[in-house]
Amino acid sequence: MITLKEALDISPGEVISLVGGGGKTTLMFALARELAESGLVVTTTTTRIVKPTPEETPLLLVEPDEAKLVRLIQHNATRYRHITVAAEIRDGSKLKGISPKAVVSMASLKEIVYIISEADGSKRRPLKAPNATEPVISPNTSLVIVVLGMDAVDCPLTEEKVFRPEIAAGLLGLSMGATVTAESIARLVTHPAGIAKGSPPHARIIPFLNKVDLDHGLAKGRELARQILALRHPQINKVVLGQVQHAEPVAEVIQEAS
Repeated sequence: MITLKEALDISPGEVISLVGGGGKTTLMFALARELAESGLVVTTTTTRIVKPTPEETPLLLVEPDEAKLVRLIQHNATRYRHITVAAEIRDGSKLKGISPKAVVSMASLKEIVYIISEADGSKRRPLKAPNATEPVISPNTSLVIVVLGMDAVDCPLTEEKVFRPEIAAGLLGLSMGATVTAESIARLVTHPAGIAKGSPPHARIIPFLNKVDLDHGLAKGRELARQILALRHPQINKVVLGQVQHAEPVAEVIQEAS
């Protein structure tokens, strides 16, 4: 079994941002469970996420004053291996995230070994294109994970499967309703204004192809990985295939040919 930590080559001190389609929150907490075995993990968002359950995070800290939030983390660092932080709870079920500046401040704490932040939303669609304000990636991010659902491959370019399809259509030169091929998704991943837009130049980018357990999902995932790597994006040298809802979330790792 390949762990998420192994598949994503995660080292202590990493600041990880998740972008892209549905499954980001599930992946964030699955990764946090793994990483908590080797040190304190802080999970958060720079946008909004659903309030986590006690099974997903043992401690939720909500504090709009970011200096106080940092002190709260320090106060609880010896008692917990995983803490989720946010600025506010809205409508009783949504967390409003913290600023990229706060992520930078947290990373300076010696108590924190890993930070994982969900950096955009997708309304559970398997594919998305970002608008002008997304994603919100902290400048100290060392790893950007681009989540893509295999049910997006060969789907029509409509609201049902693609969040902000009109933006995707403009970036890819497609008409609304056109078939979203693996080649189109690969271009959306690597486009300067695409899914990983705003990734720091020093960060590595790893696409995570989710839901390969669907019918023909593994074959589609391998083809999409091949298409992504063929575009030779300088920050992408591997693609992870998996299924975040499973106990063993990693199916395969496909590396760029040397």
